[in-house]
Amino acid sequence: MAVPLAASAGCTSSAHGLTAAASEPAPGATPATVPPQSATTQADEAPLTAEDARQFATRVNDELKRLWVKQATAEWIKATYITDDTERNAASVNEEVMAYLSQAIQQAARFKDVKGLDAESARVLRLLRLSSTLPAPNEPAQRAELASIAAKLEGLYGKGKYCGKDGKGACKDLGELSDVMADSRDYNTLLEAWVGWHAISQPMRPLYERLVTLSNAGAREIGFQDLGALWRSNYDMPPEAFEQEAQRLWGQVKPLYDDLHCYVRARLAKQYGEDKVPAGKAIPAHLLGNMWAQEWNNIYGLVEPYKGQPSLDVDAELKKQKYDAIRMVKLGEGFFTSLGLKPLPETFWQNSQFTKPRDREVVCHASAWDVTYNNDLRIKMCIKPTEEDLVTIHHELGHDYYYTYYYKLPVLFQQGANDGFHEAIGDAITLSITPGYLKQVGLLKDVPQGDKGLINLQMKDAMEKVAFLPFGLLVDQWRWEVFSGRVKPTDYNASWWALREKYQGVRAPVERSEKDFDAGAKYHVPANVPYTRYFLARILQFQFHRALCQAAGHQGPLHECSIYGNKEAGKRLQAMLELGASKPWPEALAALTGQQEMDASAMLEYFTPLRRWLQEQNKGQQCGW
Repeated sequence: MAVPLAASAGCTSSAHGLTAAASEPAPGATPATVPPQSATTQADEAPLTAEDARQFATRVNDELKRLWVKQATAEWIKATYITDDTERNAASVNEEVMAYLSQAIQQAARFKDVKGLDAESARVLRLLRLSSTLPAPNEPAQRAELASIAAKLEGLYGKGKYCGKDGKGACKDLGELSDVMADSRDYNTLLEAWVGWHAISQPMRPLYERLVTLSNAGAREIGFQDLGALWRSNYDMPPEAFEQEAQRLWGQVKPLYDDLHCYVRARLAKQYGEDKVPAGKAIPAHLLGNMWAQEWNNIYGLVEPYKGQPSLDVDAELKKQKYDAIRMVKLGEGFFTSLGLKPLPETFWQNSQFTKPRDREVVCHASAWDVTYNNDLRIKMCIKPTEEDLVTIHHELGHDYYYTYYYKLPVLFQQGANDGFHEAIGDAITLSITPGYLKQVGLLKDVPQGDKGLINLQMKDAMEKVAFLPFGLLVDQWRWEVFSGRVKPTDYNASWWALREKYQGVRAPVERSEKDFDAGAKYHVPANVPYTRYFLARILQFQFHRALCQAAGHQGPLHECSIYGNKEAGKRLQAMLELGASKPWPEALAALTGQQEMDASAMLEYFTPLRRWLQEQNKGQQCGW
């Protein structure tokens, strides 16, 4: 889909092709266009040939491009000019696309066993079959029911509010409750916000149970064991092999996470008391600064290793040098052109939204676009002169540079090599925004020396990137077990908390029961957005960064490397970007890294200074849970 990823795992996200299918439009709508080969009588009578399949693949790519351009245009207008009319227009186009896709996927399944098909057409058909994260059953009433349930679940989440213990207080939405989680250091205030938000998902439970039944039926009709098997088939390996691969990667990073968990828990015990945060036990979920305890950077002040260390005040320098939005984006573009990559097209500067307009409502959440799937690159932001926005610009341009190097491919190949790649590219680029880079571009006078500042900086990064890893993994671990039937509806909540404790070392702060549906309090569950992509992106970004640094001939610690100005690194990056999804992801990975296997060792290498420091601090502590 060409819809922007409205709820990312924490970082900004792309709005292009299938990589960005975050809020799936309702399946099962009446098609406004005739799907390819909708009259299949002749095809049913004669055996299907490789030529039939090739022609079908070509037609689908052409028709999908037309529909996705229409959809992306409607979504762009909706995001940059929010009215009831633009929202209704986008919803109508989304239904049209979903109806087309639903029938095209059904027809693609007919070519599954055709012999002698060329590799490109075979890959197009494979990607098409995998392109819906919520396949609808053929039976019209069931399709309509699934569409209705999907809309209701997202609606329940979007309208969720907590109005005080008696329901008569000032109502707070998720944004306001998240501010409480981030800012408050009062145990009971945090608890009330946590319990209040998690109550919004209780009515979702029967709806979700029915969604599982219907979407599993849809997945089986197109040849998959269940919906989880369909999702896991998206990684160019058998579904069960990918499940093992995810566990292998987690095994690599778990020791680093365990060290961080032990240190943070000890600091929380000092803040709230050992009776509330006992050693050797899981941490109460409401104390980590985030509604889902998925990232912990909001409590950095409680765990800061060295107080009083000077911070890199890039914000002040941006204001002093009178940087405006355009100049900040030009600086970001300069990073990519310094690698030998091409400048952004002139239309980028004409069509992007760089600042918040005064005359209308817009979505300020940063995203990157190629609206016409034809090098129509844009970003949508409301830029302020801050270091945070400068980093986000580099990240978003990472998406745009991916688009610009693969836009000539058939439209089903215009996506990341797997769904972790797009975010990982943007994040890998931001790892090069080192003090050394900031000095080179004139935003720092001196590169700070000394270990204390480094440990503080790495701790801040780890509270976001390392802390997220187990949550990034377990959301889909839970859903895969639900979709497969290993977890029954009677155990939805118990199994959710069993996984939270197993992987994160986090526990529910109050007694929970099967009346609750705590997984539904996370957007991606009611919205049916696969989540493993975010786990993969956190790991791949470091693997990409290390490979680019090696190509650049960097000597020294990985955390000091910036590839800014290095043409060899740029060539290696371009080689991967150009492939899009035209080849299995191991080939795309090898084009950049020389490796065909995802590898988390680069993340461990990057955080080596922090890990040593954490192990020293944790001596004598009762770690684990």
